[in-house]
Amino acid sequence: MADLSSFPITRRWPAAYPDIIQLYSINSPNGVKVSIMLEETKLPYEPHLVVIGDQQTWTPEFLSLNPNGKIPAIIDPNGPGGRPLALFESGAILVYLAEKTGKFRPDGDRRFETLQWLFWQVGHVGPMFGQVGFFHKFAGRHFEDKRPLKRYADEARRLLKLLDDRLNGREWIMDGDYTIADIASLGWVRNLVNFYEAAHLVDYHELTNVHEWLERGLARPAVQRGLRIPSKD
Repeated sequence: MADLSSFPITRRWPAAYPDIIQLYSINSPNGVKVSIMLEETKLPYEPHLVVIGDQQTWTPEFLSLNPNGKIPAIIDPNGPGGRPLALFESGAILVYLAEKTGKFRPDGDRRFETLQWLFWQVGHVGPMFGQVGFFHKFAGRHFEDKRPLKRYADEARRLLKLLDDRLNGREWIMDGDYTIADIASLGWVRNLVNFYEAAHLVDYHELTNVHEWLERGLARPAVQRGLRIPSKD
């Protein structure tokens, strides 16, 4: 049995099954990237709920795993060379799991093209969509000055149009290959439209390709499972 006692996070979130991947997360748009990937790859894992609203990511135990205080993070007891590996940042975790399993990432030049779209999501989609959520649904909605909301909604609209253009004539971002590029973006687009209720702000009704892509993604059983893991409910 793997010994994870050197990881302080396991004192607050004990591992019942220390021989499998430990996931520390909640089913937010960033969190579900990893739970969907784990469900898609069928890698065994143990999820631990980390409640962002209760400031649990800022506890000493969580910060010992991710000093940036954000979910998701993982410990793989069977990392490279058979040694435990701790990772944070959802994009890095997706790349690691894709490399570990050889799944959901093309080979050769297309591997780098896939990474390009993954980093596009990490660097642009997540930050911009999250700001739309803040200024439209959360505390920012009370601000009298609506210029921040317009700025972020305009940028979110531009990003969605770019994705819609990319998907023209394609089933997935990488043509016929469902990859980590899709896994990274599905939860964010779903959140923007459904949870943030911002479809009208970004002209979502005009983005036929994105709409159909999202529906295809949500039809995948592993995606549906991953969207619920781990949940406060």
